[in-house]
Amino acid sequence: MKALITGAGGMLGTALCAELEKQEHTVFATDVQEMDVRWQHVIRREIRECAPDVIFHLAALTDVDACEREPEEAFRTNTIGTQNVALACQAADIPMVYVSTIGVFDGSKNEAYNEFDEPNPQNVYSRSKYEGEKIVRRLLHHYYIVRAGWMFGGGHEDKKFVAKILELAINQDELQIVDDKFGSPTYTEDFAQAVIYLARTGWYGLYHLVNTGTPCSRFEFAQCVLEYAGITTCNLLPVSSAHFPLPARRPRMEAARNLHSDLMGLTLMRPWKKALREYIKGG
Repeated sequence: MKALITGAGGMLGTALCAELEKQEHTVFATDVQEMDVRWQHVIRREIRECAPDVIFHLAALTDVDACEREPEEAFRTNTIGTQNVALACQAADIPMVYVSTIGVFDGSKNEAYNEFDEPNPQNVYSRSKYEGEKIVRRLLHHYYIVRAGWMFGGGHEDKKFVAKILELAINQDELQIVDDKFGSPTYTEDFAQAVIYLARTGWYGLYHLVNTGTPCSRFEFAQCVLEYAGITTCNLLPVSSAHFPLPARRPRMEAARNLHSDLMGLTLMRPWKKALREYIKGG
């Protein structure tokens, strides 16, 4: 398989490229310097030169609060950029894998969301990603829309929740962690393996792709991080998200169930606690 990856320089893109190469696929890794998805002619030129069998579209603005402050830029990159990639896939008759977010839901549900629940995004970032989903469905027949959960991974390049908790816990004896937001932690390496497998099935459609296990709050997630890291010198205090006002509204519930793949007889992801333990302990 020859795979073209947009947004290859990000945390997930790095894991996906590494896994594709490990499986001996041909990888064309591009980031904004090589292929700015906001410009359709650039995408089409890259496709002509690479002649890929599939495009994994990861390029996006993912800073939720920055998207809230600059909505036009969010829609230009996340929505119009996705439209440009989809149109190029349509013209070249190439399947597209579009990575979206569980955040497209409003969070009012009291249990994990599945693929048959109705999206109702509550912030600019999620709306821009959901509009991208609608464009992909409208323009293409051969596509995979894959919604990701709370991502962790990246090793030494990790700048997300796990790395921040570890850094703070080493230097402080007490941390306040939100306990009223819930989600499904998802390991980048597990996601990469699963999305590659899915892309080879030919079973096109919309899929949730998160690590399995009971959904957790940010507080519970942080508890596991410190436990697996063996840090006992930092006390975690559960607090309401009202303690940390942010520009963009976050859904209360961002947990997901991989119902579509379950119904298809695919077991693609392991429990998040097992993945997290492996990640923190270095495999």
